[in-house]
Amino acid sequence: MKTAIVFLAACATMAHPAMAAPAQMTAGDTIAISNRTTGRVTGLKLPRFVSLKSETARMRVGPSTDYAVRFVYMAAGLPMELIDEWGNWRLVRDHDGSSGWMHAALLSGQRTAMIAPWLKQGASLQRSPAQNAGITALLQPGVIVKISDCSGSWCHVAIPRPRLSGYVTQAKLWGVYPREVIE
Repeated sequence: MKTAIVFLAACATMAHPAMAAPAQMTAGDTIAISNRTTGRVTGLKLPRFVSLKSETARMRVGPSTDYAVRFVYMAAGLPMELIDEWGNWRLVRDHDGSSGWMHAALLSGQRTAMIAPWLKQGASLQRSPAQNAGITALLQPGVIVKISDCSGSWCHVAIPRPRLSGYVTQAKLWGVYPREVIE
């Protein structure tokens, strides 16, 4: 008998930024995305995905605490795309396309992903990396998963509560690039 758990969005870690006080941007606050391929501070590949280390993280309009807060994120593990580096600050973009600066201490190299928020049906968590594999759970859009590895078409992922693991089609994840291999 096949059984599946429907993992409802209300039970999962969801990622919706809380609005901070309206950020008043001035001409000097423009976010310019460089065309660098490696970070000027770390020397690591740009762009790349990282995740939020902290339960509460502020995205600012510029690379300093002197700049206004754009969003306050309240979801540890939320994937962010890191697109530039400036001193201890990182220019990041979230799943909605909002970008801003976060202090490097708020970010982790731990790879996570989000079940694609643009999907209506979510994604199946499967027992093996095959379309005809048994389904362990149905994951709603916005559910955050930890990535173990990706083959370029499937990712092995885990959800801490309830303790589940399995495979998700890579195209249904935000937090990994198309055909990216993670070992």
